[in-house]
Parts: sequence; structure tokens; C-alpha cells
Amino acid sequence: MQKRLLGNNKLAVSALGLGCMGMSFSYGVAADKKDMIKLLHHAVELGVNFFDTAEVYGPYTNEQLLGEALSTFKEQVIIATKFGFNIENGQQVGLNSRPEHIKQVADESLKRLKRESIDLFYQHRVDPTVPIEEVAGAVKDLIQAGKVKHFGLSEAGIDTIQRAHAIQPVTALQSEYSLWWRNPEQEIIPTLEKLGIGLVPFSPLGRGYLTGTFNAQTEFPANDLRSKLPRFTKEALQANQVLIELLKDYASQKKATPAQIALAWLLAQKLGLSLFRGHAVLLDLKKI
Repeated sequence: MQKRLLGNNKLAVSALGLGCMGMSFSYGVAADKKDMIKLLHHAVELGVNFFDTAEVYGPYTNEQLLGEALSTFKEQVIIATKFGFNIENGQQVGLNSRPEHIKQVADESLKRLKRESIDLFYQHRVDPTVPIEEVAGAVKDLIQAGKVKHFGLSEAGIDTIQRAHAIQPVTALQSEYSLWWRNPEQEIIPTLEKLGIGLVPFSPLGRGYLTGTFNAQTEFPANDLRSKLPRFTKEALQANQVLIELLKDYASQKKATPAQIALAWLLAQKLGLSLFRGHAVLLDLKKI
């Protein structure tokens, strides 16, 4: 497995990482724990060293899963997790990036992950009620205390990125990016290039769409996040089918799957340039 360096902080991660949200959260009924532990171990055997989770996935159960499954690989793996929500009675209830809350979440995540420090700690969503400078300052305190190694942002705009980076260097931005969603190319990627921040694209397969396994007749259960997303309505799936047919045709020519082509395209973006000094993809193996 090739490695990539994220940003000027040179966090070395496998070119393909494993996004673990769907194992416990968002895509219907949570998967069998034993099966997911086997999957995580197999990913390590294949050379994956970059795993993504969050306290809100479950909530909490996804971090616990990774803590149990990866505890014997502490020196081999890099785990990214996230803060930024209130969780009450097992439910996500609004945003919360107050400094004292961030520090509490870090301590609790460390226990669930069974680690001494968090490799990459993302603000999950920007909290408009808390200045980003205070958020970055709180993470800076955690880094100085040895509880966090790298600071990340998720789905932040360029102004937020710049202001946060001025307080505590941002190692990586997590943002949706794929053949199906190329908006980061307009402003986000040039900003990251200028600042030397890595990009970690999530949903590189369009939440499974770019695998070519969905069509206008596909129905998602109510406990599947996609049932609530406009891009997965019957009308949208039908309108976008032309893209999938093109992807399938090209994949056939290359004797590959649509998923392989979609990932190959993403991995080929600006490789070797100063943009990211690396470019990691969070890959949900369950969706290939």
C-alpha cells in the first residue's frame, strides 16, 4: 500500500483509508461486530493504516469498535475521530464546539479508542456560536498536553480554514469529493494548496452510488441516511444514470469495476504536487 503525506505536517497515511461510519451508523442496521472486527483486521493486513470514526457514530459504538479491534495494532495505525456535537440520551442534539466540551470529548474518545493520543482530531461541523479561533486554541492546548497529535476540520469554508490555521496549523480538511461531487475544486483545493493542508475526501464512491449498483428503482429504508438525501430520490437517480452508464462502459474497457475507476480518478488528482503533499481517500470497503 502506498503512503501519502497529509499537508505540511507530513502525517503519513495509507493512500486508501477506511471510513468506518457505516459499520455502526447511518446505513441501516449496524453490521455484526465480529464481522466488522474481521474486516478491520483484514484492512490492516492489506496495508491500510488510516481509519476514520467519530463520537457521534453510534453514538460512541463506532469508536468502541475501533478501540477493541485495533488495540493490538497501536503502532501501526492512525485513527482520526471528531468532536462538535451535543449528544443526549443517545441522540445527536445540536452543535457544541465550546473549548471545555472539546476537551471533555477528547478524554472520552481516548478511553473508547484505547489510545494515549488521538492522531487526527477533526471539528466535525463548524459551530457558528463558537469562534473558530477558540476551537483551534482548545485543540492547540490538547496538542501541547500530548492528547492530540494533529488538528483537522470537516466541511469548513475557506474563511474558517484560514482563521483556524492561523491559531493552530491544520493538518487536514475532510470534505466530500468524488467524480460525482467536484465542488472543492472551485475554492477549497486552491486554499489548501496555498496553506499546505491535506485533503481527505469522504464518500469517494458517492455513498455507494458510483459502484453502479443503484438505479431509479432502488429504495432505501428509513434508517438509511440516503433515504433523506435529495441526490438519492428516484428522480435524481434516474437523471444521473447517464453518468453511471458512462462509468460502467469505461470500466468495462479497462477490465475494472466502476468503483475501481472512481477511486483511481480520485487518487490521480494532483499527485506529487505541493497541493497536499499527499491525498488520502476514506474508503468504505462495505460499499464496493
